[in-house]
Amino acid sequence: MKDGFIKVAACTPEIRVADTAFNAEKIIEQMDKCRAAGVKIAVFPELCITGYTCQDLFYQDTLLDGAMRALANIAKHTAGSDMLVAVGCPVRARGKLYNCAAVLQNGEVLRFIPKTHLPNYNEFYEARHFAPYRGGSVQVELTQYFSDDIMHSAEMGQCVFELDNWETQGSQPADCVKIGFEICEDLWVADPVSNYLAKAGAALICNLSASDEVIGKDSYRRQLVSNQSARLVAGYIYCSAGDGESTQDMVFSGHNLIAENGSLLAESKLFENGIIISEIDFKRLAFERRKISTYPAAVTSWGAPAENYQPYFLDNLPTEFISFDMADTALTRGYSKTPFIPADRAERNERCHLILQMQSHGLMKRIAHTHAQSVVIGISGGLDSTLALLVCVMAMDLLKRPHTDIVAVTMPCFGTTKRTRSNAEILCEALGVTFREVNISKAVLQHFEDIGHDYDNHNVVFENGQARERTKVLMNIANQVNGLVIGTGDLSELALGWATYNGDHMSMYGVNASVPKTLVRHIVRYYADTCGYAPLAEVLLDILDTPVSPELLPTDESGTEMTQKTEDLVGPYELHDFFLYHAVRWGCEPKKVKRLAMYAFGDDYSEEVITHWLKTFYRRFFSQQFKRSCLPDGAKIGSVTLSPRGDWRMPSDAVNALWQEQL
Repeated sequence: MKDGFIKVAACTPEIRVADTAFNAEKIIEQMDKCRAAGVKIAVFPELCITGYTCQDLFYQDTLLDGAMRALANIAKHTAGSDMLVAVGCPVRARGKLYNCAAVLQNGEVLRFIPKTHLPNYNEFYEARHFAPYRGGSVQVELTQYFSDDIMHSAEMGQCVFELDNWETQGSQPADCVKIGFEICEDLWVADPVSNYLAKAGAALICNLSASDEVIGKDSYRRQLVSNQSARLVAGYIYCSAGDGESTQDMVFSGHNLIAENGSLLAESKLFENGIIISEIDFKRLAFERRKISTYPAAVTSWGAPAENYQPYFLDNLPTEFISFDMADTALTRGYSKTPFIPADRAERNERCHLILQMQSHGLMKRIAHTHAQSVVIGISGGLDSTLALLVCVMAMDLLKRPHTDIVAVTMPCFGTTKRTRSNAEILCEALGVTFREVNISKAVLQHFEDIGHDYDNHNVVFENGQARERTKVLMNIANQVNGLVIGTGDLSELALGWATYNGDHMSMYGVNASVPKTLVRHIVRYYADTCGYAPLAEVLLDILDTPVSPELLPTDESGTEMTQKTEDLVGPYELHDFFLYHAVRWGCEPKKVKRLAMYAFGDDYSEEVITHWLKTFYRRFFSQQFKRSCLPDGAKIGSVTLSPRGDWRMPSDAVNALWQEQL
């Protein structure tokens, strides 16, 4: 449970219809495998102790007694274990038969959760045998099935299970882990039971199902589970019956799914009985629920009874308390090294295309609204200015204006290499934009003389003097041509404060402001692959191959080799983008960000290197907020953005001591 992770499983055992002893044996086998894997919550299919397809055999006490004896055997096998197990079985109560989830832990049946919505259509005739749950609770006698008389009865009725011994660090309230159960059709209806479980605080929904397979249903089921987990901001375990059920009128594929807040963490192959395992991040879910202002606070009541129909409204929703032994949950779920970039190439290309559309449409609107006669951009031959220039070209195309309305200005100085200078000119020629060169060397030297700065002192004055001179040139040219200065800085630079205040930090519209550095590279590559013009593609590929640098320190004597590389100074952007995503998007604590980075990057970086750059990230992120507090406008393109106008609000004087202390 360290860092909020709890390992969960969806299990589909081999069964024989109506052979309860055999089924119990196979369920126990899978329970043992789950326990060995460190699983804390294991879910089995609907009516798996008997088989879902027993039909009128459900009327037979022989089957029902056999099911209770099998359940007693399974429950006893959980003794000495904190693993919470849910298995499907028929339960007699109130003179009727109910389709229930039996929830077990440490040798006991904690509760029977009855099914609310019973299908009675197509091949499903549950209403013929079972009664729907209408609220309330009742005791189910179990003594005769437990020979050692340790289990007298268990209550039947809806509830949520709450973990009462969360992490010993005390960094999270206990009620952040609540678990609710629904059964198959309870999800598929217009108003699912899980809606009310989530309103009662449940952050994990477990569904015991026996969903048959027909053409196209697996896709619908996958979307249903993923979307419900997203709407509820919850984890969702969907466990379905598989091979072994009767194929008289239906076939069952054992399609198991584990989802979290809209993301599919694990999925079984169709028609392969077995176990899928992943980890639910309860801290991530708690963070997201707190963050979303429209998400309701947890309630202890499901509301007032409906007038004529009371399927699952309760005056007070009961809570069953459970506990887990403290453990360092081993991670198996995937964490991408590049969380801003889809792994699938088709999806990645689609995202790059969409981002370019969003950037260019945002800029188009600003140009049209201000009646700007041109746009002015500083072009360095680097990635960020290249992407910004491509966006300017697309915006002019949308406005049906010539590319010559774009004034691209290269401003060589002490650190400009022949390669970047050449690429900047070739790129502008290929795009047909107006190209201007303003060498700022003399102006910067004059400025150094004016303020009494020694040229050989290559400190921050030396660097920022050039950056501010470039911005002054751009602003004044924009006045000359009645244009807007387009900013080129990206999201990663803003997070680290890697920008000169009132230098490249400032513009009239920042098209890259919410695009992380790792994604900039892929967008430019996508443009190169799809532009259909060889000279343009060739120069874009060479720009992609150029090291990232502000080029503010003098080159070598030949003028070809840059002596300043950004990632040598602030650290690898792939690490910083990973840190940014998990720290800002999901509110992860520094220790958790570090753990996830070590897990995702494996042997790429040592623990010492990750810790060093993570400390750098937090130090710079806190100290450089003042730059983000006065950013120019720029289109938002993703879920992580640092605009001070609603996306990220932080005092510029905040201290990062707590974050550093944890590392």
